[in-house]
Amino acid sequence: MKHEWRKHEKELYVPKDKPQLLTIPKQKFFAIKGKGNPNDVDFSDRIGVLYSLAYAVRMMSKNGFTPDGYFEYTVYPLEGIWDLTEEGKKSDILNKDELLYTIMIRQPDFITNEVVEKAFEIANKKKPHPLLKEAYFDEMEDSLSVQIMHNGSYDNEPVSFQKMIDYINENGYIRRCMFHREIYLSDARKTKKDKLKTVLRYMIKTNEHNI
Repeated sequence: MKHEWRKHEKELYVPKDKPQLLTIPKQKFFAIKGKGNPNDVDFSDRIGVLYSLAYAVRMMSKNGFTPDGYFEYTVYPLEGIWDLTEEGKKSDILNKDELLYTIMIRQPDFITNEVVEKAFEIANKKKPHPLLKEAYFDEMEDSLSVQIMHNGSYDNEPVSFQKMIDYINENGYIRRCMFHREIYLSDARKTKKDKLKTVLRYMIKTNEHNI
């Protein structure tokens, strides 16, 4: 049976529009770093590179190479970890040109270094791009986190972030880092702003002063 993350991993990808506490296991990703406005062409190009790698893995079994443990699955959604440059942090107004980001696409557990090398080989042949040299494979573990489903425009995300911050403060937690993770369940190119769905997540830990 085909593994569909929306159905089989609802806790991770389909939260409610109120803060939810959960533990995120170690996950595997193709990722690429960048700086600047996500509305710029450079950002779109980086997304394209990630998808070329993700689909190289997804389609391997149909192209003469079947990884050990391979199973049919739906490609995971795009994710992003967002921060600001030191200059950007000095301003009370968000300057998108000062954004720092790592965007990524999760990979199934069967992926190995051999599969990663094969994916880059396929992508370089089928869809060569200079940015492929900046993409990389990594494993990340968010562990204890709080997340929420944000419905609507990205520009209105502060409302949902505030809900999470209130939850964190009220329940004796603190954030482990100042950056945050976003998981994009909607294609912003095809979806109206008020219909966008985005998972927002903070990594947290227990506030020892409140114990």
